[in-house]
Amino acid sequence: MRFKKLILVATIMLAFMACKKEEVKQVENEAVYTGKKVTVVEVVDGKTYTYLKVAEKGAENWIAISKRETKVGEVLYYDEALIMENFESKEIGRTFDKIEFVSSVSNQPTISKQPEVKKGNKQNAEKIQIDTPIAAPKDGISIAELYKNRDSYKNKSVILKGKVTKLNTQIMGKNWLHIQDGSSSDKTIDLTVTTNEDVKLGDVVVVKGTIALNKDFGAGYFYEVIMESAKVTPVKSM
Repeated sequence: MRFKKLILVATIMLAFMACKKEEVKQVENEAVYTGKKVTVVEVVDGKTYTYLKVAEKGAENWIAISKRETKVGEVLYYDEALIMENFESKEIGRTFDKIEFVSSVSNQPTISKQPEVKKGNKQNAEKIQIDTPIAAPKDGISIAELYKNRDSYKNKSVILKGKVTKLNTQIMGKNWLHIQDGSSSDKTIDLTVTTNEDVKLGDVVVVKGTIALNKDFGAGYFYEVIMESAKVTPVKSM
């Protein structure tokens, strides 16, 4: 009996020490975390996004995240957000004076990398493996060509072909996608495109739209080159 009690005490002590280590790790992470830490005070679910009223240091504001189960009182951490003013959400029938669209949230502070200053298309580039470079379409150009000669394409309609590597839907009434074709210019590997058409992540598409330079949407979201109001034609999935 005494031996069993000793084992029980040892088990409890080990569990306690493990919890303490996790607490210490959490404190250390928060000590160097440079993003935002917020507490959820209200949850509104839409079809695509979950809208959250959150509190940070006594101040409250709204954020939108990809739809997920979230509870009042939950603590969330995030680094990057796109701020929208007078944003009308058709899916929940509500207009927000100001709202942050958050690309990724976590229940733990992430310190694997320092937040980067967003500039141009590099801020959202998520390089994926493209086994075979995607050739430019007929009468079109490559992403490398666009960036190398950007000034000559300013305010002009161009055609490109690439794979959709990132997608955010219904922000400011538009879908925002990033395409890559395997080419690059000065380490820039993708192009941001806005469209009103439905697009699927991973699709290979032909896009045709007007090129804008040095487009600033605020909150650090500055695009040296962006294609706006594009017509998108899916080719195939890769």
